[in-house]
Amino acid sequence: MKKFALCVALAMLATGAAAKDWKTVRIGVDASYPPFESKAPDGRIVGFDVDLTKALCERMNMKCVWVEQDLDGIIPALKARKFDAIVSSLTVTGQRRRQIDFSDRMFDAPARMIAKAGSPLLPTPASLKGKRVGVEQGSTQESYAKAHWEPAGVAVVSYQNQDQVYADLISGRLDATLQDEAQADFGFLKTPRGQGFAWAGPEVEDPKTIGEGTAIGLRNEDGDLKAKFNAALASIHQDGTFDRIAKRYFDFDIYKGK
Repeated sequence: MKKFALCVALAMLATGAAAKDWKTVRIGVDASYPPFESKAPDGRIVGFDVDLTKALCERMNMKCVWVEQDLDGIIPALKARKFDAIVSSLTVTGQRRRQIDFSDRMFDAPARMIAKAGSPLLPTPASLKGKRVGVEQGSTQESYAKAHWEPAGVAVVSYQNQDQVYADLISGRLDATLQDEAQADFGFLKTPRGQGFAWAGPEVEDPKTIGEGTAIGLRNEDGDLKAKFNAALASIHQDGTFDRIAKRYFDFDIYKGK
């Protein structure tokens, strides 16, 4: 009887989860990554990801509520139900898939290194040996640098958020930084504080650590919410809404049609 009662209880819980009426979706975000997500002077969270998510929530007839969270703790916070989805330029990797589920692909996310303009540094272990490279804690760029550069004698320095990375690059405490290419271009190099800095070498590629594009992070048990997000993503691509939003921020195809 105890086993039977347990089975009935579990079935009721499963049915309740499947039937959840998603009127409000809490969105986890690290608001230190312009132009994707950042805080405006009035305290609002703004950016490309934010505009995209608002369009998705409108298609799903849901209210979006933003919850700020540093990137290094964003997946544990999702699993702990602090929020319901991660929309924060979250790159899909095998390691992350072992912890959470993902929506369909949102956009491309290549990684690239920055150093002082005219620097001879390249994104290779030999070139960076003995140098200090800054990365955001919990990022795929951190995973790449620790896997490929640190064993060769590169000092990989992790920071709580991307603004802190750039601050130490500007002050001279770092020789280079590794981050998302689009973010670095619009959120640093094309801003006044990025003057005197430039790309150092080509994009770095490694599907295992850098991943293959970004997506919405979701709990494994929330398959119904995943289906809603995927349907909304397809809808904003079909009617051109995705492209219209992207053109507000980028002069290239960030989705790249993959």
